Amino acid sequence: MIVNQFYDKGLAHASYAIIRNGRMVVIDPARDPQPYYDFAKIHSADILGVIETHPHADFVSSHLEIHQTTGAVIYVSKLAGGTFPHETFDDGDVIKLDDIKLKAINTPGHSPDSICILLEDEKGKDCAIFTGDTLFAGDVGRPDLRETAGNITAKKEELARDMYHSTREKLMVLPADVTVYPAHGPGSLCGKSMSPDLQTTIGKELRENYALQLMDELKFVQTLMADQPFMPKYFGYDVELNKTGAPNFAESINNVVKADSQIELEKGVLVVDARPSELYRKGHVKNSINLQDGEKFETWLGSVIAPNEEFYLIGATDADLDTLIKKAAKIGYEKNIKAALLTPDSATVKSPVINLAEFKAHTDSFTIIDARNWAEINVGKLFNDALTIPLPELRERVSEIPADKPIVVHCAAGYRSAAAAGIISAKIKAVPVYDLSEAVKEWI
Repeated sequence: MIVNQFYDKGLAHASYAIIRNGRMVVIDPARDPQPYYDFAKIHSADILGVIETHPHADFVSSHLEIHQTTGAVIYVSKLAGGTFPHETFDDGDVIKLDDIKLKAINTPGHSPDSICILLEDEKGKDCAIFTGDTLFAGDVGRPDLRETAGNITAKKEELARDMYHSTREKLMVLPADVTVYPAHGPGSLCGKSMSPDLQTTIGKELRENYALQLMDELKFVQTLMADQPFMPKYFGYDVELNKTGAPNFAESINNVVKADSQIELEKGVLVVDARPSELYRKGHVKNSINLQDGEKFETWLGSVIAPNEEFYLIGATDADLDTLIKKAAKIGYEKNIKAALLTPDSATVKSPVINLAEFKAHTDSFTIIDARNWAEINVGKLFNDALTIPLPELRERVSEIPADKPIVVHCAAGYRSAAAAGIISAKIKAVPVYDLSEAVKEWI
């Protein structure tokens, strides 16, 4: 028996392939199905099934494409409301993969339709469980993503109570040596305090996971709902897209228009400049937003840009554009790209450079914007008088920023402040907008 984890660090997403005697099942596949095809070919296996633990909010799945390409059966809970061809997979249902079994366990909490998949080996022993977004290493799934999206909606308090019972009655009673394979690792926004481990055991989680410690239901609900991370704009959209199934990955990214860099950009359409901030500051398109390519590009793209918004995408090289388009497709945003292009001649707007000595001596002469997340802000401000507007909220809250003094934006490492400075300067023209960027380390 082979169990293989495929890990996408950008979205902190783990998917899995299980092979037994030439038969393969994929669990929670990413948007690009090619790695699963390649793995099946290497092991001379046929992909017979795809299991979704729930309609995911944070990435687009390739379950429909794998079904259309290989004929594999899609398995999902009857509660998920999938409109694609599928077989339901709920409590008591079993998939036989030669002489091993995959057994469904309904575990509502992260979503009303969440399931876990318990793996029984050829000796009849429960040896592993694929927990989706129900149980992570060090955490459990957040309960607040399905209040407005999905086949079944539920209040976060109700889902938190469901999570209490799912963990206590379904997961914590499993043998301590059962290996836990979650759908996410550290950095995912589907939980708040995941450990660095990409797999764990039931026994380790019983000892170390805060959510599995002795507490009553009320305490659990209060603890789980507290201090959850922000919710990107794209999450609800991806839930709905995964309910119906996404279009073919390769065909969809190939449909993205790659335009001549000198095309006239349509007024009113957002411009996302994904080049490094040092290039952006030296010259960029007026009113563009600097969302730099990096490990979390897709998360920030889907946090700043709404699912119904078009944008131009600027990259430094053709290879960069190819990478960026694929990253956008991971969250279903390739359709939003009006055109992808290299740096145009119109990228002549230079970012103002702050006089640090003057700023240090007279911080009260500036309006300071703290663009960090609330969890960071709640630990403490770097500047007492800073106006706190996390980057995901900024486009909706720019009007709160006074324009009577020069504006200085900071975050923790410079990525978010670079994006925030572009957003603010596109709306506020009366005063300069400075990106404190790396210089913020002098205050940390």
